[in-house]
Amino acid sequence: MGQNPQSGGRRSSGRLRPVDLAREHGLSTQAIRNYEEAGILPPADRTPHGYRTYTPLHAGALRAFLALVPGHGHQAAASIMRAVNDGAADEAFRLIDTGHAQLLDDRRTLEAVESALRDLDPAPDHAPGTAPAAVPGPGGTFIGPLAEQLGIRPATLRKWEHAGLVRPSRDRLTGYRVYDEAAVRDARLTHQLRRGGYLLEQIAPLIERVRTAGGLEPLEAALSDWRGRLSARGRAMLTGAAELEAYLRLRG
Repeated sequence: MGQNPQSGGRRSSGRLRPVDLAREHGLSTQAIRNYEEAGILPPADRTPHGYRTYTPLHAGALRAFLALVPGHGHQAAASIMRAVNDGAADEAFRLIDTGHAQLLDDRRTLEAVESALRDLDPAPDHAPGTAPAAVPGPGGTFIGPLAEQLGIRPATLRKWEHAGLVRPSRDRLTGYRVYDEAAVRDARLTHQLRRGGYLLEQIAPLIERVRTAGGLEPLEAALSDWRGRLSARGRAMLTGAAELEAYLRLRG
């Protein structure tokens, strides 16, 4: 004969207590109640005394939600589960598609940065009668030679400066812009990304990554980490999809 779900017995006719769901995932019983109130879990039945009782359906919902979080994030995972529990499966699928589209966009951004870095070969020494290379000397290079080397107008470099993509210093005597090694690097990287079709507002965070990493060489490690996180996110999405499919089968 089954026991009260809140007493010593763990299960009664397939019924689960909040603590049963919580223990499996190292959660608190309050977290289980919060998930139910947020619509992540379907509404629980109540005993005559008002105690919550759950079923394998709730356990499946919890597993699906926790599996979705690593790939989609907490907010999106919660929205997906609410849509499923509300009977709006198409909305849940749309949210999942949005997550995959964002992952694809992030992959393309990474590929663009890697491609731009591959194209940043050291500028060759200039031959007689050609423009000087955009490699700064001890005092840096000026806007004219840099623009000519990149095949752009000086006004374009000034526009990039205004957008925060390139940070030249100023010569104390003349007030002319002086581009040191880091500024030339940023200009060349911006130029490559612009050629790849990226907007200035899309390029800004990528340039900031280079600066934060301390240059192109340290950025390689950051890019490797970035690539690894994207791969982990993609795999997490597969795991989340599998658990969500299992939950959908439970719902019938």
